[in-house]
Amino acid sequence: MKFPFVKPPITGKEEEYFLKAFKSGHHSGGGPYTIACQNFIQKEFSIDKTLLTTSCTDALEMASFLINGSSEDEFIVPSYTFSSTANAFVSRGMTPVFCEIDEKTLNIDVKKIEALITNKTKAIVPIHYAGIPSEMDEINKIASKYKLVVIEDAAQAFNSKYKNKYAGSIGDLSTFSFHSSKSYSCGEGGALNINNPIFKERSEFLWEKGTDRSLVTKGLKNKYSWVDYGSSFLPSDLLASILLAQFDNINSLQSKRKKLFNSYDEKFRQLEGLGLQKIIIPKKTQNNFHAFWVIFPSAKQRDLFIEKSHKKNISPYIGYVPLHNSKMGEKVGKTIYKLKKTESISSRIVRLPFYIMSEIEIELISNSLYKIAKECLIEN
Repeated sequence: MKFPFVKPPITGKEEEYFLKAFKSGHHSGGGPYTIACQNFIQKEFSIDKTLLTTSCTDALEMASFLINGSSEDEFIVPSYTFSSTANAFVSRGMTPVFCEIDEKTLNIDVKKIEALITNKTKAIVPIHYAGIPSEMDEINKIASKYKLVVIEDAAQAFNSKYKNKYAGSIGDLSTFSFHSSKSYSCGEGGALNINNPIFKERSEFLWEKGTDRSLVTKGLKNKYSWVDYGSSFLPSDLLASILLAQFDNINSLQSKRKKLFNSYDEKFRQLEGLGLQKIIIPKKTQNNFHAFWVIFPSAKQRDLFIEKSHKKNISPYIGYVPLHNSKMGEKVGKTIYKLKKTESISSRIVRLPFYIMSEIEIELISNSLYKIAKECLIEN
């Protein structure tokens, strides 16, 4: 039997909700299931306005339009992130300025941000790696000081908290992902969250393909017209029905993921004396149990761990090539200082398989990976 790195979550209610949506005849975007999902996020996470999108990447692209990003502008982003975090803004001509990461959380190192700010800086785009929120208070202080926009890439942090505030509710704008690799999924999907009211009306224009159709829906106009940039950012209501089934079971899904997280945590904390570093949840945050990572003392040990795991039909995941070392990052980005921690950690980190498992699978996989990791640490 093979154990993949990830599987999409399933509650058992998705088929029921999907069939209801299918039979309703409303298959396009903006239907009752889309509205229900948006209302859920707004109410549960204290977000002013949420718009479901076809992906988190599209949500980030909407954010780049909302801040009027151009080739004259720069934005600060951690180098250790998925390409979409940068690509959405680069597509508007903006220049990514890569920041170092914190070695404990793997999020953006807030102490390194100010040195990167110039008169061209327009935004700070932190991510919440593995569901652990960045130091948002410090980031917002810096942004306020220099009059910058904060856009949270909360793709991995749906249902995580920072100081009793939900991730995604703290920056001016934020995004979620509902890709099949995420904790809550409809296959492909995302959301743009608007916390700063100055972006609220225009976000609807972008979402509605650049038209002011939302004003007609609200009874404020008789006809709608083309008023702004925009695209087909609305997901099908069929996909939204699948997502709503997961929202309606959000606590159950999270508690199941917590069981796997705790099993990994119990096993791998025993290897810290051998030099292994594991994910730690800061006291000021509440985790959504999206992922579990470990960092080996050397790249050789990490690679050996992956090789031996694959022989046992278990598939851990290496992670990203840092953006500043990528072909595109070197072409369009700026690296002001050496990102030693980013480069070192990215060569030694591994993420363990993480999805909803049975009790038997949890015990089997966590025990197997623990034994393999111990062998790699002792023998090398």
